[in-house]
Amino acid sequence: MSRTRTLTKIAGTSVVTGAVLLSLTSCGKADMTKQASPFAAAKGSKSVTLSVQTWVGAQSNVAVAKYLLESKLGYHVDTVQVDEIPAWDALSQGRVDAILEDWGHPDQEQRYVKDKKTITAGGGNGVTGHIGWYVPKYWADKHPEVTNWKNLNKVASQLRTSESGNKGQLMDGSPSYVTNDKALVKNLKLNYEVVFAGSEAAQITQIQQFAKQKKPFLTYWYEPQWLFNQVPMEEVKLPKYTDACAEKGVKDPTSIDCAYPTTPLQKFFNTDFAKSGSSAAAFLKHFSWSKDDQNEVSEMIASGGLSADEAAKRWVDKHPDVWKKWLPKR
Repeated sequence: MSRTRTLTKIAGTSVVTGAVLLSLTSCGKADMTKQASPFAAAKGSKSVTLSVQTWVGAQSNVAVAKYLLESKLGYHVDTVQVDEIPAWDALSQGRVDAILEDWGHPDQEQRYVKDKKTITAGGGNGVTGHIGWYVPKYWADKHPEVTNWKNLNKVASQLRTSESGNKGQLMDGSPSYVTNDKALVKNLKLNYEVVFAGSEAAQITQIQQFAKQKKPFLTYWYEPQWLFNQVPMEEVKLPKYTDACAEKGVKDPTSIDCAYPTTPLQKFFNTDFAKSGSSAAAFLKHFSWSKDDQNEVSEMIASGGLSADEAAKRWVDKHPDVWKKWLPKR
């Protein structure tokens, strides 16, 4: 995930390997503020360009939407991996047509949706996202006190790593993600060091290694996320999220001292695309599924070794009762 995130949401769900990612996207990571879709200029052609974020849950949305747009509605779908903030710029400029999973960027919404009106809200995608701190269930079962932040300093010595030195390790994913963790550690006076695994995939690998050895760990993590099916985790209770805390954090991110919010994940469309009256725009507006649906596809991609297209086809074949509701009425 960037799951580049803001205070009102900070990102989730997992990254696939480079080989799988390239099978999902028609090109590698690109700055879409400078590069247009090769299909965008083909006037009259049935083509759609979708932004693909780097976590597997978002990739699952795009994989299923792409498969159905191509197989049921006759579109060519171009997909481009782009970080969250540049994706808003690209969407505004019409270089991509839709973002299918946004975790909350109020500054971008104000600029593009409310002020410039170059982006149109597309409604929720049916999934609710949440970020938090998590510990493995096997550790929490033996030491239930670790599920409250007030007790974390008591167990910091058990969570030391070579990267965290004499402090406990709080593991994050990519350094490109915007998180509140350093502010939380400081403001809650916790004896911990935020250590970035480097990417979501690397973070998953580290969690799996800890779990295989039944070692304790503390990690920034999120739902929806397929990994919970393989490594059950318990959330650590942080100080309650409040609107006042959020407003304070917008003015000064270093002041944040409360939990992450729960966020209904949203879709956004380029306004011209939204008003085009196309069957693709109607289909994407209706696109909405559950956390379990998304996790099913995500696990096939990230853990089951399937390509995004293969995972999407399997899900589509299994769940016609879900996706047939998305198709525009003829």
